[in-house]
Amino acid sequence: MDNFEKYALALMVVFGALIIGGLMAVHIAWVHKAGFLYALSAAVVVWAAGFAVLFDKPRVYGFLLLVAAGFITASIVVLVR
Repeated sequence: MDNFEKYALALMVVFGALIIGGLMAVHIAWVHKAGFLYALSAAVVVWAAGFAVLFDKPRVYGFLLLVAAGFITASIVVLVR
């Protein structure tokens, strides 16, 4: 992994954490239990995806990112309704 990939990964991690953390905070403030649980699930899946990167499993990493995107979408849908 060269330097550009490291910086790109760091940006993805930081902004991903901000988005998921923001979703969790909004759902706590507006008392949407389901939305909070979806955002928390996305955070757990992204945390697990870190191990896929660590063990060099790109297919598992891609699958976990798709699952996390689904949880984030579900959390946003709960927020909008």
